[in-house]
Amino acid sequence: MNFKKFRRLLGKTAFCLLLLLIVGYTVFPFYWAIVSSLKSGAALFKVEFWLSDPYWENYVAVFREQPFGRNILNSLFVSVSTVVVSLALALAAAYAIGRIQFRGRMLLLFMILGVSMFPQVAVLSGMFELINALGLYNNLLALSLSYMIFTLPFTVWVLTTFMRELPKELEEAAIVDGASPLAIVWHVFMPLMGPALVTTGLLAFIAAWNEFLFALTFTLSSEMRTVPVAIALISGASAYELPWGNIMAASVIVTVPLILLVLVFQRRIVSGLTAGAVKG
Repeated sequence: MNFKKFRRLLGKTAFCLLLLLIVGYTVFPFYWAIVSSLKSGAALFKVEFWLSDPYWENYVAVFREQPFGRNILNSLFVSVSTVVVSLALALAAAYAIGRIQFRGRMLLLFMILGVSMFPQVAVLSGMFELINALGLYNNLLALSLSYMIFTLPFTVWVLTTFMRELPKELEEAAIVDGASPLAIVWHVFMPLMGPALVTTGLLAFIAAWNEFLFALTFTLSSEMRTVPVAIALISGASAYELPWGNIMAASVIVTVPLILLVLVFQRRIVSGLTAGAVKG
């Protein structure tokens, strides 16, 4: 009995140590970015885990030396518009693929998913020609359009999996009452798909918020840049004098909203990711 208790205690201790190691490994880089953002000059190159005299000027300089507030609004507009359009199209596609029987629907689903397997650089030249032909170069709409290449396949796949698990009786009852397919999706399925919509929407938002290559290629002026490009283009007097304090401060500013979103919606994220895992 004592041996079993000892083994149980040892297992719990090992689990707690492993959990602390994982948390430290994932959280420490962000903590170090916060510490570095509150340093200046030679203090940036000193190893200090706690600051007695924080230097807040880096946060002020980020907004003073470039239109960083405008860049944040650009990223917010692009990310939100990408999520809204992606979820609307994915919801319609999920209903068609998950609830309507037609030949080749699985092939269509795999083709949609296959689009996400291409690296961004492989489609960059084609997307540039398309954006240029539509007259959207150096326009935020170009980013919203191009970002759907990697947000749509994921949202369609997740929502289709979730849509298949919904009771068929709900749809049949709505059809008997004379509801149209649009009314069924909007009034019957959407209230039940809250966790899946939050999960896919948040992951699509994070992907659009952090995207760099398309944002760098399809925008030119500083007023049209998103935050990843704006941070990458922060420069100093020379390559050896980069304002690391400003860069770290900008990184902290754009990371905090994502952390808050995940913390607020963490329950829905977990339920959305696990909803289609077990067939009812």
